[in-house]
Amino acid sequence: MSDLREKTHDGGVDLKRREREDIRPPRMYRVIILNDDYTPMDFVVQVVSTVFRKPIAEATRLTLEVHTKGSAVAGVYTHEVAETKVLTTQALAESHGYPLQLTMEPEE
Repeated sequence: MSDLREKTHDGGVDLKRREREDIRPPRMYRVIILNDDYTPMDFVVQVVSTVFRKPIAEATRLTLEVHTKGSAVAGVYTHEVAETKVLTTQALAESHGYPLQLTMEPEE
């Protein structure tokens, strides 16, 4: 943020007028969990409940959706948050030897 104060010729302080900027909400991204044949469902439930902060019942529902439909949206976040959740989840899966994959795509 820039300093809005500017000294005047007589030594006083004059405030600059700041023009109003067109502020738009950030673009949101869906984080999608993809099904695979190797990652145990209980691991996916645990990850969804911890990384995505979902109650166990909702984490279980999402995991079943991944299992039956091939994918499910775990949440919608700003780009940085979505990217962090994808990377965190994939690192956890990798550390346990599972190939769990996630993607993120912009909301339309």
